[in-house]
Amino acid sequence: MQLELLNEQGQAASKVDAPETLFGRDYNEALVHQLVVAFQANARQGTRAQKDRATVKHSTKKPFRQKGTGNARAGMTSSPLWRGGGRIFPNSPLENFSQKLNKKMYRAGMASILSQLARDGRLAVVESMKVDSPKTKQLAARFKSMGLDSVLVIADEVDENLYLASRNLGHVLVIEPRYADPVSLVHYKKVLVTKGAIDKLKEMFA
Repeated sequence: MQLELLNEQGQAASKVDAPETLFGRDYNEALVHQLVVAFQANARQGTRAQKDRATVKHSTKKPFRQKGTGNARAGMTSSPLWRGGGRIFPNSPLENFSQKLNKKMYRAGMASILSQLARDGRLAVVESMKVDSPKTKQLAARFKSMGLDSVLVIADEVDENLYLASRNLGHVLVIEPRYADPVSLVHYKKVLVTKGAIDKLKEMFA
């Protein structure tokens, strides 16, 4: 399996060898969907809360007499049947949205995404991704010369200069291989992988 090696102008200069087990897998749409849904679900926090009939603010006075009104009998206005009453099955802040995903499934799903990106021409290799100073303008000009506006960079090492230069670019994300996630891989139009990061990705997902 060979991937394109881009130069500073974003043109394919040559080819580099890449592991077939990581970039040559068949695309498993069902597995990738499950992987993305699980990743987003595990990021959710149980911050929403609703009140039941015991916690809603109300009066304990009987709204009207038991008989003779023609209405259904009612004891308190906190009943879920009443406007402003409590919920029958309220959302709890202790609710857990996490989904379990086996390690083999996660690795296979990530490899499937990387393989499809390579087939679609959305993934390429660069020699390295370093900047001399923490200047956003310098890094933005580099991506502009390469013709990239939405790019995910997986670098073998993210130093302070690279981190500071990239954090203010809205459509650019620079991460190390250990922080690669399925949502980011799918979201960005182009994925750049440094040569040094290929071995780390192989160790993690192949």
